[in-house]
Amino acid sequence: MRGLAPRRGNAHKGHFGHVLVIGGESGFGGAAMMAVEAAGRIGAGLVSCATRPEHVPALLTRRPEVMALGVNSGLELAPAIQRATILAIGPGLGQTSWSELLLQQVLGAQQPVVLDADALNLLASPGWHCEFSERVAVLTPHPGEAARMLGMTVAEVQTDRFASARLLAQRYQAVVVLKGQGSLIADPSGRVALCTDGNPGMSCGGMGDVLTGVIAALLAQGLNAWDAACLGVCCHSAAADVAVADAGIRGLLATDLMPILRELIN
Repeated sequence: MRGLAPRRGNAHKGHFGHVLVIGGESGFGGAAMMAVEAAGRIGAGLVSCATRPEHVPALLTRRPEVMALGVNSGLELAPAIQRATILAIGPGLGQTSWSELLLQQVLGAQQPVVLDADALNLLASPGWHCEFSERVAVLTPHPGEAARMLGMTVAEVQTDRFASARLLAQRYQAVVVLKGQGSLIADPSGRVALCTDGNPGMSCGGMGDVLTGVIAALLAQGLNAWDAACLGVCCHSAAADVAVADAGIRGLLATDLMPILRELIN
């Protein structure tokens, strides 16, 4: 696994990519905000967020460094996609007509992409089909999403997680992170890596949104899909282990990882 190169003294933000996070349907704005903040803490040069207009004030209040765009249609998203170098879609996306229009725009683009949460649930729905053989893509399903994508039960996915991860990677021609205890990273060639870090405190809302931002930022800084997924999963899980070392497992929040992610990636 290749890591990030050191930053030189003449570096500027344009050297480290522009991540566009797409998500945050009404009532789910926090998910997109967590992905955005994680992308910034991991070192993306620029971070933008396309979300429902009502979430923009809260997003700018929490992270004024982010370029926030309120969108009501897929057409409004198109200019933001053209400016970005990496796309990340799914955190708080929902499964509404708004969600579908945004996902259609992303699937029609060419930039490397990270897909999570409801982006994966939509892909698993009738009438949707996509494989990424000609595009850099990382998919990050939990077992429930993986089961829907494979047309299996959660129990079947969990019975042989290695086989499930490989099958997903082959079916979608993408790098896949099958989340859970002992997260697995698989690629279409059949290669699989196992992460042994992490703890039960990560069983809380928002952890997957943070991971989406982490992987997107690593792609933005030049890592390939396999290395970004492996390093992202390891860094994310290790940050959670650091976070619980003194305070304990119960009560861990996804946002507790943010300052630790910055320390670890450095």
